[in-house]
This record gives sequence, structure tokens and C-alpha cells, in this order.
Amino acid sequence: MPPDAGLLSPVRAGTEAEAATSDLAYLTAMLDAEAALARAQARLGIVPADAAEAITEAADAGRIDLVGVARRARGSGNPVVPLAADLRALAGGAAEHVHKGATSQDIADTGAMLVAARARRVVLAHLDRALDALAGLAARYRDTPMAARTLGRQALPTTFGAKAANWLLGCLEARERLAALALPVQLGGPAGTLDAFGEQALDLVAAYARETGLACPVLPWHTRRTPVADLAAALALVTGALGKIATDVWLLSQSEVGEVAEAAGAGRGGSSSMPHKRNPALSTLIRSAALQVPAQVQVILAAQAAPHERPAGEWHAEWLPLRECLRLAGGAAETAAELLDGLEVSTELMQADLDDLLDVLGDDPGPGAAAVLVGQALDAYRRSRT
Repeated sequence: MPPDAGLLSPVRAGTEAEAATSDLAYLTAMLDAEAALARAQARLGIVPADAAEAITEAADAGRIDLVGVARRARGSGNPVVPLAADLRALAGGAAEHVHKGATSQDIADTGAMLVAARARRVVLAHLDRALDALAGLAARYRDTPMAARTLGRQALPTTFGAKAANWLLGCLEARERLAALALPVQLGGPAGTLDAFGEQALDLVAAYARETGLACPVLPWHTRRTPVADLAAALALVTGALGKIATDVWLLSQSEVGEVAEAAGAGRGGSSSMPHKRNPALSTLIRSAALQVPAQVQVILAAQAAPHERPAGEWHAEWLPLRECLRLAGGAAETAAELLDGLEVSTELMQADLDDLLDVLGDDPGPGAAAVLVGQALDAYRRSRT
């Protein structure tokens, strides 16, 4: 059994994001970073080409004792030191060229950015599924009247399409923020000065970026943690936008309202003691992620105050919160796509609740510009797809 199967985090258990951020995924990414460094150095003649080939072949996660690396990392404070030692042992005659000129943080940060890039693709794909479903809801229910609610009370008429359009735009804005982020490679050497690479230093950073597929930074960012902080903030926006949808669905699905419902499924929404209940399980999972990610981001933001040219605990404190942000956002996006694909809408109950409001108002002011607002959101969605 894996050490962390998601027992206490069902929102990401078994999801694509969980697989993309596992211990094995991080180990693989750090090995990929080591191999890419050797290939970049070979391009510039810093190491022999056959050494880079040998290092790339040796950088196979299946040949590394993951648990052993984790436990030996206690001696150095990070997993790269034991991992580099194991890679040297596997590289044979190319051992002297493994990790050449790099520092542990170069490999760990580059590995983290590789994991982030791979996990981001997963998150974006599920956000696209959610966006497609939201656009369909907004268009289908553009003119479906319902009561708008402010401070938990019925306020004025709107349409369910307008509500879905607001969900759509929030999700779209968060997706665009996440997609636009630059995820840079890290290479600076022991003091962040690139001295080990001499006149070829900047060319090497550019070659390293090409080998990894990551962005090329202006300077090493060992203690300038903007890339990590930006990523964490974007993931918080993603879970926040999804959490807003889940909160509204949960409230609209209450027994006394019943205007929407999650799709019924085998074993979904059941109660251990009340078989008559149909709980909003998917909404609950999404909300759990939305409530956790900001707290994780707080640690990452605090870790920006790192000393001098190498952090003493701040960098280390980022690792788990960043992974949690990635896997929670990915799990929430996958769950939200499932929720929205199967969302059941009761136009009859929406009208009945609206009739109660109209009895109070005395006349029907109509939904106002709701249909226009839906059109605005759908136009933004279509532009994002071109």
C-alpha cells in the first residue's frame, strides 16, 4: 500500500493530479532535471556527449530506491544529495559528470517546476471540461427565471443562465491566470552566481531551459521565490472559483430549495446512517479543497522572506504546501467537471420559488439584463477558445 493513498483527502484520491504529484512523480522529475542538465552541458561541450547519454539512461526512477532516498535525505536536509549519489553509482564511467556545477536546489526547484508543468496540464484539461459544461448551462438556461439571493434571502428575479455565466467567467479567469504563468528552470550553482560554468553560463541556462521545456529565467531564483508564490496564488484562484460553484450548488440543492441536484451515481451521496439522504458529495469535496488551498498558500508566501543566497528552512517549508496546492486544485477541477457534466436543474422549482418572491414584490420586474450578461460571458468563453 502506498504511504499516502489519500484516505484523508478524497477530493484528490485516485485523480490524475494525485498521480502527477506523487513521490514517484517528484523523483522522476528530479532525475529528468539531472539528465537534462547533462544534455545541455553536452550541447556546449562542457561534458562529453557519451557521458550525457549514459547519465540520461541511468536516470531511471525504477532503478532508484525511493524510500531509501527519502530516509537518507534526513542527513542532508534535502533529497537531491542522496539521489545524486545514487545516480553517480548508476552512471558508471560518467559519474564525474553527474550534477556538474549544480547545487541541490537547482535540481529540486527544476524538478518541482517540471512536476508543476505536468500537473498544470492535468488541471487545465479538467478546467476545460468544466468550462464547456458551464458554457452549455449558461446558454441552455439563459432565459430560465429564478430568484436571485443576497445575504441568503430572495432578492430580485434573475436567470439560472446568469448564475452559470458568473460561474463560467470566474472559472475562465482563474484558468487564464494559471495557464499564463511562466514556470522557469533553476540553475545558479552553490551561491547562485553560475561561476562553475564560466563564460558559457547564460548559454547553459538557456540550453537547460530548452532541454526541460521550462521557461528561461533572467537570474537564478534560489531566494527570490516569485515563481512558486505566483503558482500557488493562481492555484488558490482556481480552487476559489470552483469552490464558489460548489457552494452555490450545495445551497441550491438543500431540501427546502431543491432547484439543482448532483447526478445520482453508484455509492455517491449516501449516508452511513440515513439511507433516505442524498448528500451533495461532489460539492463537499470541491469546497474542502477551496478551504484548504489558501492556508497552504500562506506558508508559501511566508517562505519568501529567505535569507541571503540560500534559504534555511523557508525553501524546505514550501515543498509539501506546493504539492498540496497542485493536487487539491487538480482534484477539485476533476471533481467539478464531473459535477457540472451531470448537474440536474429543476426549472419547475426555480419558478415556484420565484413565484413566492413575486407574491412579495407585487409585480414581476423581469430578469433585467440577465440575458445580456450571459451573452457577455459566452463571448469571453468563445474568444478564449480561438
